[in-house]
Amino acid sequence: MSTPPATARLAPGDAAPDFTLPDSNGGTTSLSDLRGRKAILYFYPQADTPACTQQACDFRDSLAPLAAAGYSVVGISPDPASAIVDFAEAQHLGFPLLADEGHEIAGRYGAWGEKKNYGRTYEGLIRSTFVLDAEGRIELAQYNVRAKGHVAKLRRDLGLG
Repeated sequence: MSTPPATARLAPGDAAPDFTLPDSNGGTTSLSDLRGRKAILYFYPQADTPACTQQACDFRDSLAPLAAAGYSVVGISPDPASAIVDFAEAQHLGFPLLADEGHEIAGRYGAWGEKKNYGRTYEGLIRSTFVLDAEGRIELAQYNVRAKGHVAKLRRDLGLG
């Protein structure tokens, strides 16, 4: 499978790129399913790794205040559907995870691209978070976020304490 070209980074006011992906509930989730409410889409590199587990559990533990403020949460990774199902169940996440195996959607969001680690350059998922308004427009785009403390910072950025 060839890697789709990365796109430019998204900015507030941009239309969120459309998607339909397999989800951790055994169905599919599309951008259109999120219309009419605010949403937080976060891209993470790999299910069941320490940093990604911490980030997912931080979102899980913040679901009540996020939902009270009108936000739904959706996680997206390049993992296969079976991995996201297992991860969501093991961590009792309570929000859908989506499988973007070909990382086409990550590319459309500018969340797939060149990374550097220990002097090595490679293509991979760039941990990123997007806040969407009820019409599916980008309100906030954050790239290269750190897993630890990200959800608390995002809540502060959204004025949720």
